[in-house]
Amino acid sequence: MCENLNMATMVVLHAHPDDEAIATSGTMAKAKAAGHRVVLVVATCGELGQTPADLAPGETLADRRIAETLRSAALIGADRVEFLGYRDSGMEDDPRINDAETFHSADLEAASQKMAAILIEENADLIVGYDERGNYMHPDHLKVHAVGKRAAEIAGTPEVYEATMNRDFIWEIMQRQREMMPDAIEADVMGGATSVEDLNLGMRDWQITHCVDVREFVPVKRAAMGAHSSQIDDQSFFLQLPEEAFAASFGQEWFIKRGTARASGAPFQDSIL
Repeated sequence: MCENLNMATMVVLHAHPDDEAIATSGTMAKAKAAGHRVVLVVATCGELGQTPADLAPGETLADRRIAETLRSAALIGADRVEFLGYRDSGMEDDPRINDAETFHSADLEAASQKMAAILIEENADLIVGYDERGNYMHPDHLKVHAVGKRAAEIAGTPEVYEATMNRDFIWEIMQRQREMMPDAIEADVMGGATSVEDLNLGMRDWQITHCVDVREFVPVKRAAMGAHSSQIDDQSFFLQLPEEAFAASFGQEWFIKRGTARASGAPFQDSIL
């Protein structure tokens, strides 16, 4: 936790538009409500996402996703939004992944210097990136992990947090919800996993240090997701969840504080600020 500060500046780095809404919007909104400064940085414009049928003449998917990110950020209360200017890399089997302009192919030091410049300008107290698996091994998410870590070193940012998902928690809650929405759960989340070890999401419970209670900000989180309607439409798994189930699933956000560990059986820390 940042001690002896009336107001802190939290800089949150995400890979694509909509990642901020899903992974950290509750914590960002909570920090803003507590009087802290919240800065959102997005590495790419999500150019390889789903292309909606209603793009206007001359409008690109990147244009749409930038606009959606700005709407989401406004709902969350972010004070500043920046894009690092890299292109969406796609998954590891996409032939475009090594194109010169992709985030995946970007020079680590150059990308980290870009990110560090924002940290220095903001005099950031902490940076939030991703866990070592990039949450689900997406190449751009893995790069966020590396860039966030290195940028903090360059800038001298004192605290580094890694946004993650609690794989054990997800497995447990998905088992309960599977009976309600078996097709959606299997297709969108389970990915064929037959055990918690097989689930390609987040980190195990014992590796996580912080669990932030964001139940008060669940309506903000749901609205922020909905702002990304090109990717998360009304029929998506997320927005099809009943309010109670949505709150149970997304009413907490998980983080690993770099350089620390949680003792076996110890409670999670409940705040990153």
